[in-house]
Amino acid sequence: MSRRRHRFLPLLFALLAATLGLAVAPASAAAAPTATFTVVSDWGTGFEGKVTVTNGGTSTLSDWAVEFDLPAGHSITSSWDAQRSGDGRHYVFRNPGWASSLAPGASASFGFNGSPGGLTGIQNCTLNGNPCDGGSGEPGDPGDPGDPGTPVDGRGAPYLYLGWGNPPSPATVMNATGVRWFTMAFVLSSGGCNPAWDGTRPLLGGVDAQAIAQIRAAGGDIVPSFGGWSGNKLGPNCATAEALAAAYQQVIDAYDLKAIDIDIENTDEFENEVVQDRILNALKIVERDNPGIETIITFGTTTTGPNWWGNRLIERAHALDAGIDVFTIMPFNFGGSDMYASTVSAAEGLKAKLAATFGWSESTAYAHVGISGMNGLSDQREVTDVSTWTRIRDWASSHGIGRLAFWSVNRDRGCAGGGVAAHCSGIAQPDWEFTRITAGF
Repeated sequence: MSRRRHRFLPLLFALLAATLGLAVAPASAAAAPTATFTVVSDWGTGFEGKVTVTNGGTSTLSDWAVEFDLPAGHSITSSWDAQRSGDGRHYVFRNPGWASSLAPGASASFGFNGSPGGLTGIQNCTLNGNPCDGGSGEPGDPGDPGDPGTPVDGRGAPYLYLGWGNPPSPATVMNATGVRWFTMAFVLSSGGCNPAWDGTRPLLGGVDAQAIAQIRAAGGDIVPSFGGWSGNKLGPNCATAEALAAAYQQVIDAYDLKAIDIDIENTDEFENEVVQDRILNALKIVERDNPGIETIITFGTTTTGPNWWGNRLIERAHALDAGIDVFTIMPFNFGGSDMYASTVSAAEGLKAKLAATFGWSESTAYAHVGISGMNGLSDQREVTDVSTWTRIRDWASSHGIGRLAFWSVNRDRGCAGGGVAAHCSGIAQPDWEFTRITAGF
């Protein structure tokens, strides 16, 4: 706010200089790279912040590093689109490897979530060692907080399944597309209330852990998905919400997770009132025991929004105060043909239900909406081609939804005429093109 109070000073100085015959440098001479901070949303227990780096200079900015302090009592829990170091109050964000330079006039943004809410600004901000505002020593002005939405970290995170469909090397896909987050499928029951990858592979020491280490070494991260359509689920096998929360916690602790996805598409979880409530109460416990973690629920939909079971899930999430961050629908297998129109209609229906149930504004409701599509041919041979997925991505971005994913990276390879397959999309496409599009979300 202080810069607004002093906007008259440059004009006053110019008038004095003209009167006294002093030389005055043109305003353009002061142009320099800047970094501006904005509070995107605040939901009481946490916040989302964004920093935009703008190259206002005349030469390319080959690398950048933004450093700042948070006020006492605040901390960052997760971040995206930059390499983060530091903890406590002081943080350093460096450009990601896939965006190493900024041309004159270009901008790049990175975001982060933190806790608690109520953050109004950052302190001692520098960009490459210089003041973030380009010279005055003030940090970038905080912007106006928006409606208290809760966009999930890893918001553009397609599904990668290591137990099926000739799984690719994550590093190969990351290098080819710029994607940094994956939704890793699936954590199931290995017997009773014991979690394991695919119900058979160990949480640590196996191929899944190796892939996660590879992703993180390349600057990315993962959201594990619990459930899916087939296999033995934890929800029905854990006798209580507390036991189910403990199973989720094993995976959270194993990988120091920032977010989890509960995929409850099958009838044994989705169309079961007892299990629905058990999952919601378990996630409430997870939220309590892991401040800052973000929780996602993924489920099926009709072309106009959630069905009776989906509506019940949303209503019970509100009644139980489960704190779900993103409700993700899977808009496919409708048996229709216009996948863009069907996806948008389904997402709009979900948004309307969330707004009505929770009393949210439209923008806040959109921020709690997720879309998880199916690239290429769906099980019912609906076609979502590259152009359609780009339109869906652009719609999702323009409406500020919380998550965009698809099933799956394994299938993100061209095989026109190949039918519905585990290792390719069944349509003509460049390899990894759906992932590249999603990475731009």
